[in-house]
Amino acid sequence: MLKRTTKWMCLTMLVVILLLAVAGCRDGAEPSNLGDNGSGASPPGQVQEPQTPSPEDEDGTPPPSDSTDSEGNLPENETDDAVAELLNSMTVKEKIGQLVLVGIEGTALDNTSRRLLEDYHVGGFIFFKDNIESAQQSVKLFNDLKEANAANPVPLWLSIDEEGGRVTRFPDEYVKLPSSGKVGSKGDLTLTKRVGGLIAQKVAGLGLNMVFAPVLDINSNPNNPVIGDRSFGNTAETVSTQGIASMKGIQEHGVVPVVKHFPGHGDTSVDSHLGLPVVNHDLKRLHELELVPFQQAIDEGADVVMVAHLLMKSIDPDTPSSYSKPVINDLLREEMGFKGVVITDDMTMGAISGSTDVGEASVKSVVAGSNMILIGHEYALEEAVIQALTEAVESGVIPEETLNDRVRATLELKHKYQLSDEPVKAPDVKPLNQNTKAVLDQLK
Repeated sequence: MLKRTTKWMCLTMLVVILLLAVAGCRDGAEPSNLGDNGSGASPPGQVQEPQTPSPEDEDGTPPPSDSTDSEGNLPENETDDAVAELLNSMTVKEKIGQLVLVGIEGTALDNTSRRLLEDYHVGGFIFFKDNIESAQQSVKLFNDLKEANAANPVPLWLSIDEEGGRVTRFPDEYVKLPSSGKVGSKGDLTLTKRVGGLIAQKVAGLGLNMVFAPVLDINSNPNNPVIGDRSFGNTAETVSTQGIASMKGIQEHGVVPVVKHFPGHGDTSVDSHLGLPVVNHDLKRLHELELVPFQQAIDEGADVVMVAHLLMKSIDPDTPSSYSKPVINDLLREEMGFKGVVITDDMTMGAISGSTDVGEASVKSVVAGSNMILIGHEYALEEAVIQALTEAVESGVIPEETLNDRVRATLELKHKYQLSDEPVKAPDVKPLNQNTKAVLDQLK
C-alpha cells in the first residue's frame, strides 16, 4: 500500500507554536495509495504517521533534517513517501521492467506476453490494429494482461496510438474521429478540446490509460511523408494552441497524453519508420518554429514527451535524437525545463533497427535521460533490449542512482493518474459514436 508524504510548512516561531497547540502541526493531508491523485479520497490501508517537528532554533527556525535544505524547506522535487517506499521495495529486475513498454502479438494473452510480465516485470504495453478486433475482445485482452500482472507491485501502462484520421487502432464498430489537420483548420479550441476528450473516452472505455497524442509537429514541409494532416497546422501558433487544447481534453478524462514527436518531425522528407531523417536547421530556427509547441505544452503541464528518431545536425550531428544526451538532457530537460517522463519512439522502426543495435541504443537512451523505451514489435527484440538494460545496470553503465531516477518519474506519473489493474467492462459504443458524429457535423 502506497502512502503520501505529509509536508511541513516553513513558519515563523509564533505560528509554529500556535499550530502545535491547536492542530498538532498537521497539514490535514490524507495518506493515499497509487490510486489517489490527491483529490482527498483515501483508500483503506496502513497509515504512516507524520514525524514530530524538530525543536526550533533560537530564532524560531526549525533546524534542517536530512530531507530539508538549510532553511528548513522541503526540496521541490522530493518524492512522495508513497512513491519512495514503493521504489525502495522494488527489486532491480522490477525497476528495469519499468524502463520498457512493449508490444504483443495477436489478439489474446499468449505465453510470451505472460513471460514478459512474470519474468521481466515490464512496465506496460502498446497495442496496434492487429491486436484489436472488437471492443469486447480488446477489453478481455487488456483485462487478462492486468490479471497476469497481479503479482507485480506496479500497475501497467496500457497504451495506444489514437490521433483520429488515418492514425487509429479502433475497430470498425467505432465511428472514426477526424484528423488533427481537419480539427485544426476549424480554429475552434473548444471543439479541439472536445475531440481530445473523445479520444480519451474511447481509450479509457477499453481500460487503456495512455494515448500517443497529440501530435505537436508543424506541417511545414508539404513533401513530408509521415506527418501531413496528422499535424494541427503549418504554423507554430496553430499547432501550439490546438495541441494544448487537445492535450487538456485528454488529461481531463483521466488518460495520459504523450506529446510527440520531439524535437519536431514536421520539416523532414524521410519516414523514420523506414530510415533516419536529417534536420539541418540551426538552433535559432528550431526555437522559432519546431520547438515552440513543445515548449508551450511543457509550460502547460505536459506529462510525457515522445522523442523521435531524427538526426538534429545542429544539436548532435552523430547521434539520433532518441538516444542523444544533447537532445534529451541538455535541450529538453535543462534548457526547456521538462521534468516529466520521456519515452522514445518505437525502437524497432527502421531509423534505428535498420542500422543500429537496438539494445545498445536503448541503453544509451536511458543514460541520456529517457525514462521509458518503446519496443513495439518482435518479442526477440523486446527481450534483447531488456537483457541489454539488465547488463548495463549490472555493469554500472546505468548507475543505480540513474535507474532509480528514471523509474521514480514513471511511478510518480502512475500515481498521479490513479493507475490500477482493476478489470473493466466492455463499453457502450453507441454514445461515443453519437458524440463523434456530432463533432463531424461541426466540421462540415
